[in-house]
Amino acid sequence: MALLSVTMLPPALVSLFYRDGGGVPFLMAFLFCLVVGGLFWHPNRNEKGELRAREGFLIVVLFWLVLASFSAIPLMLLSEPNFSISDAVFESFSGLTTTGATILSNIDGLPHSVLFYRQQLQWLGGMGIIVLAVAVLPMLGIGGMQLYRAETPGPVKDSKMTPRIADTAKHLWYIYLSLTILCALAYWLAGMSGFDAICHAFSTIAIGGFSTHDASMGYFNSSAINFICVFFLILAGINFALHYAVIQSKSLKNYFYDPEFRVFISIQIVLTLICFAVLVFHGTYQNSDQAFEQALFHSVSISTTAGFATTPADSIPFSAWPTLLPLLLIFASFIGGCAGSTGGGMKVVRITLLYLQGIRELNKLVHPRAIFTIKLGNKALPDRVVEAVWGFFSAYAAVFVVCMLLLLAGGMDNITAFTAVAACMNNLGPGLGEVAANYSSISDFSKWVLVIAMLFGRLEIFTLLVLLTPTFWRS
Repeated sequence: MALLSVTMLPPALVSLFYRDGGGVPFLMAFLFCLVVGGLFWHPNRNEKGELRAREGFLIVVLFWLVLASFSAIPLMLLSEPNFSISDAVFESFSGLTTTGATILSNIDGLPHSVLFYRQQLQWLGGMGIIVLAVAVLPMLGIGGMQLYRAETPGPVKDSKMTPRIADTAKHLWYIYLSLTILCALAYWLAGMSGFDAICHAFSTIAIGGFSTHDASMGYFNSSAINFICVFFLILAGINFALHYAVIQSKSLKNYFYDPEFRVFISIQIVLTLICFAVLVFHGTYQNSDQAFEQALFHSVSISTTAGFATTPADSIPFSAWPTLLPLLLIFASFIGGCAGSTGGGMKVVRITLLYLQGIRELNKLVHPRAIFTIKLGNKALPDRVVEAVWGFFSAYAAVFVVCMLLLLAGGMDNITAFTAVAACMNNLGPGLGEVAANYSSISDFSKWVLVIAMLFGRLEIFTLLVLLTPTFWRS
């Protein structure tokens, strides 16, 4: 919390630079978080001891729960816009979990300090996700990165990239920061202002989806900016440990040796082609070039769980696309990015294993006595890995159903409830129906349910569920 307080200072400096009058709430929040964090830390500063897995689970959950809650404080203190407690918490959790769902409607009219703070929340959350997925969760024995241990093929042969967790986190920071700087420079060269370039680089590399404008990327009306966004979303959707392996080996071939990467790219290509074909067939856009640009951008943006839009306010949003496309893209967000990326969803590697397991069951029906193994690349995976993936999928479906039923009980219509839970659990952001543009019209009860859905999605379900079991709390 004391470290979190430091993140309140950049928005205050932005407020001072632009003279937007929004700096005082951030300074007050800085002092409050610093004092409260210090009061907790000082009596325990000399405590030493090895963390067990059980304490690790609790720390990981509290990291997101406590920091996201305290990140809502400056939003609550703002006079313009006037956030209720529910709205501030929703916006804060949406930012830090990189969901990108917002309750705001007049984003263009917000002070620069508030705009910067929202984008910064997503960037910090994105870094937290990477360290969590690659450095922390494997130590606890959970998370998709378990599939990158020694028995798994590909360039990433261990659950850690370097022998020490601190070194792993440091290398991840370098890659994450480098991608952010490159993305900001590319946006700036393509025509964005310096402020917009930095803010959108934050949310692009974090695969967050927040924007400084109501029309999102459509505000800039630039094909170059759209293609830059697509390129960096794909990079951010790839396993960061794989990026590290490529940098270490100085060979791009390692990307193509990785089975998850090949499936991830294939999904983007297939989705783009389907969207392009349907848009052209229905004459949704004036020409095929525009149709391809929109198909590519939204396919990558939604399937990687970023949730950016390229359509200006007076154009056709993806939620109004013909026939199957809106729901197809929402379903694509369930797949999400690769394990160890900043993307949400169930992750490409898990979906790949579910598919391979389905094929194995079909083969067993034809040859009941035969022994079939599931291979990822050229090596067979142990059954315990496949069982863990099925367990994750079952838990994911159960949490999804419970959250959706709660929204329906709160009076939400079927399409809005289904897509709102999908958008929040997959950390996507925009849904369909009532939540296609923003979440301002839904009830406070629904917002709190969706905050829980965001946490479940970001914490890989089991990390949070394990805290609800009686066994966890027994000594």
